[in-house]
Amino acid sequence: MSTAQILVIDDDRVIREALVGAFEDAGYGASCLPGLTGAREHIAQHKPELVFLDVRLKDGDGIELLAVLRSEFPHLPVVIATAYGDSDRTIRAMKLGAFDYVTKPFDLDALLAVVARAVRTPHVGKRVASTSDATFVGSSPAMVEVWKTIGRAAARDAPVLITGESGVGKELVARAIHEHGSRSGPFIAVNVAALPPALMESELFGHERGAFTGATARRAGRFELASEGTLFLDEIGDLPAPLQTKLLRVLEGGRFERVGDSTSIVSRARIVAATSRPVAPKAEGSTMREDLYYRLGVVTIHVPPLRERLQDIPLLVDSFLRRWNGPRRALSEGAMDRLLAYGWPGNVRQLKHVVESALVLGAADVIDTDDLRLPLETAPVLSTTGAPLAADDLDLRSNLERLERQLIERALDVAQGNRALAARLLGIRRALLYDRIGHLGIHETRPRR
Repeated sequence: MSTAQILVIDDDRVIREALVGAFEDAGYGASCLPGLTGAREHIAQHKPELVFLDVRLKDGDGIELLAVLRSEFPHLPVVIATAYGDSDRTIRAMKLGAFDYVTKPFDLDALLAVVARAVRTPHVGKRVASTSDATFVGSSPAMVEVWKTIGRAAARDAPVLITGESGVGKELVARAIHEHGSRSGPFIAVNVAALPPALMESELFGHERGAFTGATARRAGRFELASEGTLFLDEIGDLPAPLQTKLLRVLEGGRFERVGDSTSIVSRARIVAATSRPVAPKAEGSTMREDLYYRLGVVTIHVPPLRERLQDIPLLVDSFLRRWNGPRRALSEGAMDRLLAYGWPGNVRQLKHVVESALVLGAADVIDTDDLRLPLETAPVLSTTGAPLAADDLDLRSNLERLERQLIERALDVAQGNRALAARLLGIRRALLYDRIGHLGIHETRPRR
């Protein structure tokens, strides 16, 4: 049984007492404070092995205390907790060196697993910066993991490979890494797929006067322009094979040559690449060299599609409304239900366009379903096996119940166990959902909310 001591700092008395009780039941020693006052003195005197720190406290900002703790107690692991889906705070916390970042309401088993790792893992402090964007919010576990990885990546200069579908916000991830990093140079973005093949090498590495027809003067390439900064190579999966070789040489040796010149130039740019295409070795459709893939992907960040984090839609919509029209505009419940039921093939970029269009076209303060310009989605209803039903498998009731079970289980999974959201996705009342879960004997693997 562990005897590690845990300090809980939270201004909510119920949460403080619940966490202390949970930690003590798990065999840890636990104490608590209602805020920042006296925290440093308590830690210096009692020397806990872990601090569980809320972000928004009545007497100050938990992130500010984290910065102090990282300086004064660099080997003390700190787990940050919050009820808000805040990308900036998450990234700042991980950049500072927080051991982990968890959101409320807590999954107790997952929380105790984080605590167990924290009290047995050596810890090292890091540094801090700041950024935010209206499209970069959410409370889903998937996005919190993205923000945490950004924070860890920003503290290093290793190459980063960002994967994800078009419209998920890969460039936002790249910019966050740059803004939270220590680079003093600019952020230079280039879409590899948009460069003319004949000019691609010149655009990336620059050229000397007379290197080719039309080269009337020396020109610096993107690698030179990004010196001391970050070079973001979007759609890196479209890079031709000859340039993949040259890029690999830059990554490995830190040098390159302009077109038409043999003089080596030192590359000081940090490389962050992104792709919506398959690039992993042996993946269908991948044309990337295996050695380049591993060199680019020292840190890999996958940005999930919007359909896999539907619970972030209300927060995203709220951020769009506040950014463009202030808090006076709102969505009706029916309009929000429509957004939650849509598949979002264009991801966050499409959601942003739909909300902006509704704000322009809708005259009322409340945006309703008719104001949303969304295509009607139709999808075939498949059998439970995905194959045509056999002649002896035509019992209507049993097939309907199997389909109902699949739909409910899928909705609960997408909603991360949130029954209220699952009911909205299914288009039924919450009470009916509870009744059908009991009737069908569905066992939920996620916590109820």
